[in-house]
Amino acid sequence: MENSMHRRSTLKLLAAGLPLTLASPSFGADPTGPFFGGGTKVGEVTSDSAIVWTRTSAVDQCDEKYALPGSAAKVRVRYWIAGQSETEQTTDWLPTTPEQDFTVQFPLTKLKSGVRYRYVVEANNKSGQNETSGTFETAPHESEPAPIRFVVTSCHKYETIDAPGKGQKIYRPMLELAPQFFVHTGDIVYYDNDAKPLATNVELARLHWHRMDNLPYHRQFYPNVASYFMKDDHDILKNDAWPGQKYGDLTFEAGLAIFNEQNPLGEAPYRTVRWGKDLQVWIMEGRDYRSPNRMADGPQKSIWGDAQWRWLRETVAASDAGFKILISPTPIVGPDRPKGKNDNHSNAVWRSEGDRVRKFLADEKMLVLCGDRHWQYYSVDADTGVHEFCSGPSTDKHAGGWSQENLRPQHRFLRVAGGFLSVDVERVEESPRLTLRHRDVAGTTVHEKRFTVEGEE
Repeated sequence: MENSMHRRSTLKLLAAGLPLTLASPSFGADPTGPFFGGGTKVGEVTSDSAIVWTRTSAVDQCDEKYALPGSAAKVRVRYWIAGQSETEQTTDWLPTTPEQDFTVQFPLTKLKSGVRYRYVVEANNKSGQNETSGTFETAPHESEPAPIRFVVTSCHKYETIDAPGKGQKIYRPMLELAPQFFVHTGDIVYYDNDAKPLATNVELARLHWHRMDNLPYHRQFYPNVASYFMKDDHDILKNDAWPGQKYGDLTFEAGLAIFNEQNPLGEAPYRTVRWGKDLQVWIMEGRDYRSPNRMADGPQKSIWGDAQWRWLRETVAASDAGFKILISPTPIVGPDRPKGKNDNHSNAVWRSEGDRVRKFLADEKMLVLCGDRHWQYYSVDADTGVHEFCSGPSTDKHAGGWSQENLRPQHRFLRVAGGFLSVDVERVEESPRLTLRHRDVAGTTVHEKRFTVEGEE
């Protein structure tokens, strides 16, 4: 089944005009700029909306010090349903400015559900003009039982890149799988624990995004796959961060603003998206509302906060999706390292809310996907039966913090190595089926688990 689905996906990729080989990120390029050195990203895709993000730069590639200076320009987006040029629409021109680090975001609304769109981003200034293109799919309507594939990854440290000068290897096999969407669970960059310079101020924090977004594999993937970006501690401030802290001259509030500036995001950091009749995902926020880690455990100590809890209960109760998946930046089941960890729901210092979370998920029959841990695993909570799948880090070099021999009772699968998760929702004889696959950095399946709407197969 996987091979036949892969062949169909690859054909779909080719039919959409999406290249399988590494290509220039732009076409018709004016050598004088402005350039799109950070590529483009398409985010927050629903059945009728999307956000296109880009950053205009004075050069196309970072220099040896990772500098990618911005260039003020006017930018607009043209977009249409693939193969239907008569549906083309055009946004207004918007300026890119130093205040926003020369980034700009275009909300696209009133889109048609369950179709592929193509788009062109155009930019011009006194130096010249340039354009770059991409493609994405909108979510099927919630009444449509459509097949869905998405991929999940975590932990992108620049100094552990496994394709030097190109990026993380996983972006090639992820793209070849032709997913409808992608979720990055956080630690997209590492402000406080990566190759120098450490991000102790706003300028250096932005530099971390510039050098990551400039990598060729990333510049090919992100313009062509709908993405949902989650934040975790390292992309906002420092390890195990909470509101009110600082890292050098970088404040928690500035870290929040930079994350929102450098990624296509909607108004709320937590959100839920319906992908057809059989799938709904809940994307959780784990930093903005949390209590300090050092606070004594108890009913008042929370990672999610009261408003997010209310939203979760209300939206889950309103959903009739066949599969309900909660995606967390950090573990809920674990197990996590027994010593020195006090930052997530699987740790003892968060036991009160952790128990509450696991009971809620069990009662609602929700599956959990997470990132943050530097090993791949599939665990089942002994008390509630909640199933959790961790994507593991993006590269083998980044893996560690656990021993391959250290199997715990919760573990159904353990692999201390890098890779990503792929998730497929399809109908078999009219019955919805969900297949989760842990994959290595080359995209090879190393573990597989299937579920029906009644439970595990």
